[in-house]
Order: sequence, then structure tokens, then C-alpha cells
Amino acid sequence: MNDPTQAPTVTDAALAASGRAVIAVEAEALAALQARIGADFAAACRLMLGCRGRVVCTGMGKSGHIAKKIAATLASTGTPAFFMHPGEASHGDLGMVTDADLVLALSNSGESDEILAIVPALKRQGNLMIAMTGRPASSLGRLAEVHLDASVPAEACPLGLAPTSSTTAALVLGDALAVALLEARGFTAEDFARSHPAGSLGRKLLLHIRDIMHTGDAVPVVPADASTTAALLEMTRKRLGMTAVVDADGVLQGVFTDGDLRRALDDEQTDLHATPVSKLMGRTPKTIGADALAVEAAHLMEEFKISSLVVVDAQRKVVGALNIHDLLRARVV
Repeated sequence: MNDPTQAPTVTDAALAASGRAVIAVEAEALAALQARIGADFAAACRLMLGCRGRVVCTGMGKSGHIAKKIAATLASTGTPAFFMHPGEASHGDLGMVTDADLVLALSNSGESDEILAIVPALKRQGNLMIAMTGRPASSLGRLAEVHLDASVPAEACPLGLAPTSSTTAALVLGDALAVALLEARGFTAEDFARSHPAGSLGRKLLLHIRDIMHTGDAVPVVPADASTTAALLEMTRKRLGMTAVVDADGVLQGVFTDGDLRRALDDEQTDLHATPVSKLMGRTPKTIGADALAVEAAHLMEEFKISSLVVVDAQRKVVGALNIHDLLRARVV
């Protein structure tokens, strides 16, 4: 083994050249892969679309890492899938596979002992198999109903040993399957959000105003004949930077905000104790419905340079309120 304290001197230019060479080799591998996408690829997609269960992705070593990623991508884009370690499968994990499932097996050589050992059991159960290998004539390639040729002209590793181009090709082929299936199923952004509820897209497409708005006693509301001082006290108690002004039936008449208060204070003629809030409120406030998406509130606030919104029903009765801080806490903005 080389002494790490005696590492050879390598120039920055040589390191960069090595990196570019790897990318060039892998790009060539992907170009070759693209030319092979045809009937076998379509057949694999058909099997996946017709699968009544899940796609069981399996592989050993580096192929196993790629299989895990493919399973995750499939699952998040409308094709139920999971990863099964072929070594553990022989010791009980085969019980995870039902007769309705389809198997996607990855092996660059097509001769992985751990995968070949479980094929007979899968066949007896009636599971169909798609093999992704670098050798169509391999044992795994011949045993599968459909074979996807992921062979590459060369590995990017100069020793020709470490899986590099071959794992890239398998990963890209898995992405190609997932996207083709996504498009075939008519999978939408809303569908994607449902499987990513904690992600940014999920929050934007699934979180509604009713999920984050203040309701009941937490909503700042005063009657139209309330004094400006009473409105100010209500704003202070509820801490949303505004208060809704309603008639006797709870129908919104206007909104009194921090900005309205500042303008009233600038007017020396205004007596906050004697002036009804209805004289100072904004009469055409921006509102939103409880069923609207939270992201719509963010767009309204940004467009009109406001920091809070009153939530109303179809009769314009006040049912809630929210401000920019509620959207920030919900990580919508």
C-alpha cells in the first residue's frame, strides 16, 4: 500500500483534466444508452403500468445503492416501490414480496449470486421480473421477462474496476422509467405533493388557509360603531396588526390596520376616543376564503404590500384571520 505521507504532487490542472475525462467517459456511456431505448424499454414500462402490486427493486453492492434510489424515485412519482436487499431476502425478507409485485433486479454482471439465489422462489410465486444488467446474455438477463441493457463502453475508473459509468447508466435508466411512467399515468404536481407533505412543494399545494388561520376568540373583530381606541385595544390583544370591522350580522365592513392608526395619529384633528373606527378603516380590504391555498395568501400579501388578511365565507362573514408570520411559521414563504 502506498504511504499516504508520500502522496505524489498533482497540479490543479491535472486534477481538473481528470474530472473532465470522467465526465466525458460517462457522457459517452449515456449517449450509447440513449440509442438503446426502444422496444425493451417500452415493454418494461408496460409491465410496471400493469403491476397490481409494487415494484420491488433489488441489487447488491453499488447496484443496490442505485436500486434504492430508483425505488425512491418510483415511489414519489406514482409507482409504488420499495427496495429489498437480496442477501436479506434469502433469510426472510422475501416475505415482503407478494404475488402481485413486480421485481426490478439490478446487476452489472448479471451474475450476482445473491439475486440469482432468490429468482427460483420469485418465479414459483409468479412474480414477473425486469433485469437491468450490462450483459444481455447473462444468467439474470436470460431469466427475466424483460431485459434492459445498461452496458457501457468503459468505466470512468482508469483501473476499470470501480463501478462508475455503469452505475450512472443504471441510475439514468431508472430515472427514464420513472418519468415515462409518470407521464403515462398523468401524474400531476398535486399528486407529487401528496407524497411530499413535508417538502416545500407539498406545503404550497396542500396547505390551506383553514389549516393556519386564527379562529374564534383569536380573531380581532370590532363592531362598526366601536371607537378607534376600542379597535386599537383589540389589535393589541390579538397581535395581528389589524382588526376586522363588522356589522351586527358579522359581515365584514372594513379593516383597521396599523397603517390606518399611524395616519390617524398624524392628523391632529382626529380624536381616537370619539372617532368611530368606521371613519378611519379601509373599506375595500383584501380578503381570502378558508378553502384557498395558503400560498395564495402569500401572493396577495406580496402583490398588495400588506401583511395580514381577513378570512371570510361566501356571505362575507368573518371566519378567521392570518398574517405574514403565520405563513412564515408554516414555511409557505
